Amino acid sequence: MWITTGGAGPAGTVTRVTAPTTTPTAPAPDRSPPGQPDLPTLLAAAVAAVPGGVPRPGQEQMATAVAQAAATGEHLVVQAGTGTGKSLAYLVPALQVDGPAVVSTATLALQSQLVDHDLPRLADAAEPLLRRRPSFAVLKGRHHYLCLAKLEGSSEEEPPDTLFDNSGGGGTRWLGELGRLGKQLQRLRDWGLETATGDRDELDPGVDDTAWRQVSMPARECVGAAKCAYGAECFAEAARERARSADIVVTNHSLLAIDMLAGGYILPPHKLLVVDEAHELADRVTSAAQAELTADAVDRAARRARRLVEPEVHDALTEAGDALTVGLGQTAAGRLVGPLPGPLQEACTLLDAATRAALSGIGEVKADDPDGVTKQPARAVLEELSVTAQRLVSADDADVAWVERPERLDRPGGGRPALVVAPLSVAGTLADHLYRERVVVATSATLALGGAFDTIARTLGLAPAGPAEDVDGQPPWTSLDVGSPFDYRRQGILYVAAHLPRPRESGLPDASAAELVRLVGALGGRTLGLFSSRRAAERAGEVLRERTDLPVLVQGEESLPLLVRRFREDQGSCLLGVMSLWQGVDVPGDACQLVVIDRLPFPRPDEPLAAARSAAADAAGGSGFASVSVPVAAVRLAQGAGRLIRSTTDRGVVAVLDSRLHTARGYGTYLRRSLPPFWYTTEPEAVVAALSRLAAVDTAATT
Repeated sequence: MWITTGGAGPAGTVTRVTAPTTTPTAPAPDRSPPGQPDLPTLLAAAVAAVPGGVPRPGQEQMATAVAQAAATGEHLVVQAGTGTGKSLAYLVPALQVDGPAVVSTATLALQSQLVDHDLPRLADAAEPLLRRRPSFAVLKGRHHYLCLAKLEGSSEEEPPDTLFDNSGGGGTRWLGELGRLGKQLQRLRDWGLETATGDRDELDPGVDDTAWRQVSMPARECVGAAKCAYGAECFAEAARERARSADIVVTNHSLLAIDMLAGGYILPPHKLLVVDEAHELADRVTSAAQAELTADAVDRAARRARRLVEPEVHDALTEAGDALTVGLGQTAAGRLVGPLPGPLQEACTLLDAATRAALSGIGEVKADDPDGVTKQPARAVLEELSVTAQRLVSADDADVAWVERPERLDRPGGGRPALVVAPLSVAGTLADHLYRERVVVATSATLALGGAFDTIARTLGLAPAGPAEDVDGQPPWTSLDVGSPFDYRRQGILYVAAHLPRPRESGLPDASAAELVRLVGALGGRTLGLFSSRRAAERAGEVLRERTDLPVLVQGEESLPLLVRRFREDQGSCLLGVMSLWQGVDVPGDACQLVVIDRLPFPRPDEPLAAARSAAADAAGGSGFASVSVPVAAVRLAQGAGRLIRSTTDRGVVAVLDSRLHTARGYGTYLRRSLPPFWYTTEPEAVVAALSRLAAVDTAATT
């Protein structure tokens, strides 16, 4: 052992919202039908099917809690640290639920892990015990599936409504691009004759987004199976039918959010919903409820409607788009407080009137309408524009509006501007819709922020823990922390560079750069650098290349999957990047033994939603910084620090180059309590010595 201090942190803490005391998890009742295996037997078989699988107390405790929640109807919020095996802990009891159980994930990586590995192994292990093979299905958004109606109507020449669409920023497409598009469409037509699922993810090699849009149908533009000539053969409908008959349905947070907002007609009826990566759910629901207006979108809607409405109606749409262009050009990027500025208010009013007139001109799409496949997409985009314009004109305190100019590498001034509106909070939406007629299990490795579940409970629309009389009719729920099988105090060090000055400037300060070089040099690479801005990451790359001979990989220089693979394979390399590296990067072993975080990941002051939520908390007499910024930083920091220890044999250091984590007595303590219980120090010499010993041990092991 290279660290010889301390022991593991506490695990198994349970809190019930209807009682202020801590209670143990009771054994789940055996709900297995006669002759069917009980939960421990089924879980043991599933674990044995995993290569190197061994029983884990935290996994067993979580599986029992999930089964108990399904039996009692009491919702469950469970923190399961890395290495717990939480997937099997909820998949196994899900098999015992009457009817399908739904599992929602935030990332494609976890969805692929479930579908490609965990569920097939579970089916193999459970089949002899259940005397049938459990089934599972993946349900994605309609636009992920090939649309036969659009495929039939596609041609090698791009349709008029997208031929001159330069929303991607590349300008009007040239003939070479159109020729490539034609080849991709022909390959899609050939694939359409042989595919059994129509799922885009099964098309190898894939096609670009422009080609896929010609043969896919967003849900809002679909006329419905009953009105479509290809309804009986529809791939999206077939996927929904498979989901209705499956034991376990895997979906994603975005589709779950759309299902809630649309009244629950997308997912099959189910009694158990598992929300994995639950710390991401509120943001995904916010994104689903977010809308925007752009001049390009209005222009595309006008082109789609041109053949369906009178010329003066089409002209009104065009004029509204021009007015929006002018209004956005006159308005600085950032949050809009109060009523919209005059030019934007006028543009939205014109757009609302023009879209209403166009919808009236097109009329309703009837089942026997021969032009329904053309009319419905046009109506869908017009309706969306109309609703968004009305929402912006009549915006109240429940919504936040802002002008956004996306950063573009090829355009220093930013991409095309958009007028965006999003809900200030989705807690009420979740409280009203997430828990209706089903048991919800919300799980993640980072839910107990500051050592408690109250923050995540409020985010997910649950009442904070307290006596039963304070719950006010909200659904009862239980929280559980099953800990982690890792001995964090022996496997890792949390080092805070308390001697560094408080970070004030953007980018990477010289003192922080020097500290980075010293730490990386002591270990000899094997460093994942997580930075608060692209400017800081690029500066760190420059410094390391100037002062070391180590291979340095910087996000943005190549595709992220390729960079991660190179980092994993070259154990002397350093990988530096921004927020997308803070979670989802899984590099166990010697390739990643130092995680460096340049500063505490508070939301930027110019993030419109975070700023609006902070202002609302301040106005209500609270602290926006404490209730909004600090919890956001806690989740991000815990996710970033979680990149270090990924197996029981991993060793290393999390180094935070922001002295506030140590010196800020209030939020600094809260943030540290949100992290795994590493051995903690602020002594640079001790950390450099530990990294040098670790480098020496690894060098000896390879010689």
